[in-house]
Amino acid sequence: MTTDRDRKPTLLVALGGNALIKKGQTGSIEEQFENLKIPARQIARLSADYRIIITHGNGPQVGNLLLQQECCDAVPKLPLEILVAQTGGQLAYMIESTLDEALMEMGTEYRPLVSLITYVVVDRNDPAFEHPSKPIGPSFSPEKARALPYPTMETPKGHRRVVASPRPVTIVESREIRALIDMDFIVICCGGGGIPVIRRGRAFNGVDAVIDKDLASARLASELAIDLFVIATDVEGAMLRFGKADQQMLPRLTPETAARYLAEGHFGTGSMGPKIEAAAGFVRSGGKRAVITSVEKIAAAVYDERVGTQFMAG
Repeated sequence: MTTDRDRKPTLLVALGGNALIKKGQTGSIEEQFENLKIPARQIARLSADYRIIITHGNGPQVGNLLLQQECCDAVPKLPLEILVAQTGGQLAYMIESTLDEALMEMGTEYRPLVSLITYVVVDRNDPAFEHPSKPIGPSFSPEKARALPYPTMETPKGHRRVVASPRPVTIVESREIRALIDMDFIVICCGGGGIPVIRRGRAFNGVDAVIDKDLASARLASELAIDLFVIATDVEGAMLRFGKADQQMLPRLTPETAARYLAEGHFGTGSMGPKIEAAAGFVRSGGKRAVITSVEKIAAAVYDERVGTQFMAG
């Protein structure tokens, strides 16, 4: 186990599920494996200087799985919590194997990796259960969305299915994750925001929901006092008036400025909003630095505070 004297700083990288499927792609496994090489090679290099935790989304993947099972009546339907666990395991395997390959390419003889199915406690009375807001699955045209048998919302990528997304209260396996990173394991956890559970006495019960992976990652980063929290997505950073001719990149934000922009409605609830809230909340709770950047610039944003949108206390 490492000691305080030789302890490397800890980096948490949150990979977006959408970042693994590029615009115009079908989302095949081959495409996702190829896309994963971009963050994996950067994380492999960063592991020389940092202890690493990787979290990841599953929005496209769990939505696709939900569609697949709805097309088949030959077997019983699975609840959403089980689909979250399935996609968590699927993506963790893909990340771990791609990262292991990247470490071997670097000549690293041995670096222990572990994937952890993670429980995330939510409040059974969270109003999110009455107001679904988490977009999952593919995007649809407005005409197609109107004909679907489930609720949708408009996002920058089109209309997408929405499900309940309660806020994370605590990460159940945070002590195990801390022990693993203290032994210099690279830990992959909180897949798809983690499996949402509620407490019933001393037991946990899964619930039908998907937790936002950025908010769950921020919760974990705060509970473990992570040194640096990076949210990797499919754009270079947070922007005002995103998608318009006069869009403006925000190179640096304080939690106070971020809160003001959120209150003014500059960031969509189904896109950049949760990322801003997660990064700002981490810094507000005592975190040193958080970054929102593109998948291609993870390492650059870690080493250069001019890359991406950097969050620091004012």
